[in-house]
Amino acid sequence: MPQTPPPAVQPEPITADPPHRTDRTLLTQSWLDLAFLHWAADPAAVAPLLPAGTVPDTFDGVTYVGLVAFRMHRVGWFRLPGLPYLGSFPETNVRLYSVDGHGRRGVVFRSLDASRLLPVAVGRWAFRLPYVWSRMSVRSDGAVVTYRSSRRWPGPRGAHSALRVEVGEPVAEPTDLEHFLTARWGMHSSFAGRPLYLPNTHPRWPLHRARLLACDETLLAAAGLDAPLGPPASVLYSPGVPVRFGGAARPPAPSVPRQRRGGS
Repeated sequence: MPQTPPPAVQPEPITADPPHRTDRTLLTQSWLDLAFLHWAADPAAVAPLLPAGTVPDTFDGVTYVGLVAFRMHRVGWFRLPGLPYLGSFPETNVRLYSVDGHGRRGVVFRSLDASRLLPVAVGRWAFRLPYVWSRMSVRSDGAVVTYRSSRRWPGPRGAHSALRVEVGEPVAEPTDLEHFLTARWGMHSSFAGRPLYLPNTHPRWPLHRARLLACDETLLAAAGLDAPLGPPASVLYSPGVPVRFGGAARPPAPSVPRQRRGGS
């Protein structure tokens, strides 16, 4: 089995709080009513699906495939107020976990289903992200939250998800794996053939334990991934956080040792 090459430098630490500042705000938004479903995956199997310059990020030698369903709320440009209608919609992402040659951890989106056509078009055109237009809903009934999506354009038509989770008690202290899966402070992609890294910041996640009551989905297969063979390794819920995305980040400058006076 081919081995995934290691990143050029040691990956940055996994932190529950942002490891960097976002001085220049590109986008503001809130992520609400999130269900995090994760399955373990072989790093060698997902490596070909990542953009150039990145490799799978691993925890104890394993990487993960995430299916994350939520409500996007009031997407806004720069520091302008978010849009109440066009900027608020259900969304469901299929994502992988990545690290680049500068040690920056992030996520790679294999698909982003959303229910508003204009944000889908902007995401595909302006950011070259794999947004797709879907019929979607998020409904709460007490402690039970149901997420549904059915793909419309550009397809494959019929790709869908129907998830139902029961929200449990708050997580007092997330495990190291739960931090690894949720505390992701950037997105890896590519634009015009060049690697792209967009950092984000938000408050520490308020997480809850959750129980998966139903899962009928074909989004992972539509994203080029193997269908899950069993239940998720992790199921979490969060009421949400406000988020800021910064502009494309330059790679960290390499440290150059200072020469002593009179030395070489």
